Amino acid sequence: MKILIVVTNRYCGPMPVVPIGACLVAEAAERDGHAVRVLDLMFAINPVHALESELGNFKPDIVGLSIRNIDNNDMQNPVAFFQDLKPLVKTIRNNVRSTLVLGGAAVAVMPEELLRYTGADWAILGDGEVVFPELAASLSKGEFPNRIPGIAWCENGIFRKNAGYVSRFSDGCLVPDFYRWIDMHAYLSRLSTVPIQTKLGCHFKCVYCTYRKIEGYDYRFCDPAMVVDTIEHLADMGFRDIEFVDNVFNSPYEHAFAICEGVARAQPDVRLQSLELNPLFIDDELLTVMEKSGFVGMGITAESASGIVLEGLQKGFTSEHVRIAARVVQRHKIPCLWIFMLGGPCETKDTVQETLHFAEQFIRPKDVAFFNIGIRIYPGTELEQRAREEGVLASPPQEMLEPVFYLSPNLDLDWLLSAIRNVLKAHLNYIDSNTIGLSFLPALNRLGYRAGVRSPLWRYTRFIRRGLRLFGMDV
Repeated sequence: MKILIVVTNRYCGPMPVVPIGACLVAEAAERDGHAVRVLDLMFAINPVHALESELGNFKPDIVGLSIRNIDNNDMQNPVAFFQDLKPLVKTIRNNVRSTLVLGGAAVAVMPEELLRYTGADWAILGDGEVVFPELAASLSKGEFPNRIPGIAWCENGIFRKNAGYVSRFSDGCLVPDFYRWIDMHAYLSRLSTVPIQTKLGCHFKCVYCTYRKIEGYDYRFCDPAMVVDTIEHLADMGFRDIEFVDNVFNSPYEHAFAICEGVARAQPDVRLQSLELNPLFIDDELLTVMEKSGFVGMGITAESASGIVLEGLQKGFTSEHVRIAARVVQRHKIPCLWIFMLGGPCETKDTVQETLHFAEQFIRPKDVAFFNIGIRIYPGTELEQRAREEGVLASPPQEMLEPVFYLSPNLDLDWLLSAIRNVLKAHLNYIDSNTIGLSFLPALNRLGYRAGVRSPLWRYTRFIRRGLRLFGMDV
């Protein structure tokens, strides 16, 4: 069959994300004998026109819409990405009689809502590179593919899904041949990193998180030796900036350690990073081997330094774990981005001040603190239930495609915004969602690339903010 995969994500902040999932799906479908094209709309000047042209030239039997995010998860400046889907779907329906399939992380989070919103025929819930080829094979035979694990559909107005179990990493394919499918130079010139995933699944039970809904609870590992081979292969292809995009890179500890140890032995010419480290599994031994393996940046998703809030979020670690991790970080050279999420369950002025005091006490000037305000509420999470019980949320699940956020009833939003503005003024190494959403940031990325700056850009936060202040921009 002729298959067109459309990458719908166009969000460039703070830098464009390489669509590894869509490329993996394309390669998997091609290996099954289908004729496959990928249309990446990230840099398209006119997305609808680009899609219309591709449909006219290729005339696909199946069109797959890859949907990464529903919105930008920003309470202060919310942007609903899902609204961009309607013009694309209309263009598809007006030009071809193709089967329309939805896939991507966003679809696994809210499959029914996105199916009803778009009117698509099928949705992929499991791992796309496994499920999509099975769906295409069934459709090519004229079958009704309702028995395939990992799909969802609407039948006579009723939402149906067939979850089942989907395996992964069985064929050893961790990364696709990016250059075949997308304009990698356009991504690299904007300081994008090359993503690699070493496992699926998550054991943590954070009240707001959707990772277990997307990937499942049980861990599915890639052999550390295979990860090392893949990194060496990427280095041979000229890719230098590689990012581990596991939902939590250092859990389990032994798996992450084995990968870093293998890379340290192989010594490929790469710059590694991960923005998803859990404070519970940070010690001197791990950071030492990360340094030896070539890490140039890491992010710790602490969310809060208050024990009360961490318990309310069900993070699985305590404020003492956060402080221990901070002391370990101080003994090592890897630049660190500390990620905090203010306004969660049990948050008060006192707990916010506790987190801000931690940042002033423990975060080095060369490191960066990112403060996000409010938590996006998704259907089926414990946060949704709590928000309804507290009267924070009234919208029914079918209306939650529109961004809805949780903010502790014990907290005044105006006070919180003022507190964050004040600490950002006092600390040039602090940023918030307004900072990473700056309209000129993509241009700044390109200028930095030409000047020899390499990812992660947040390492230069102090210098960028100081320079912008000279031009009267206190951001």
